[in-house]
Amino acid sequence: MNQSVIFSDQLFIETNKVRFIAQQQGMNINCFASFVIISELCDNQLVSKHNAGSLFEQCRFDLEDRAESLIEQEAFSDSGEIIVTA
Repeated sequence: MNQSVIFSDQLFIETNKVRFIAQQQGMNINCFASFVIISELCDNQLVSKHNAGSLFEQCRFDLEDRAESLIEQEAFSDSGEIIVTA
């Protein structure tokens, strides 16, 4: 399988969002999923700093799929990051 975007297993819980790392052509790309989008993808469960990691894991595939699509569309923020939205 030839994947152009690869995701690491690293997660960083930040204020109201989770940062995860994608890699494309050797470059690391910071991707962010807000607690709101994680909640929406996890049946509207309440997301906090305490459970964000486990809820992220429940919907990891969907979040990575959305991030990969945004990377392929080159939909980077002004600071070069990917913000996953609904």
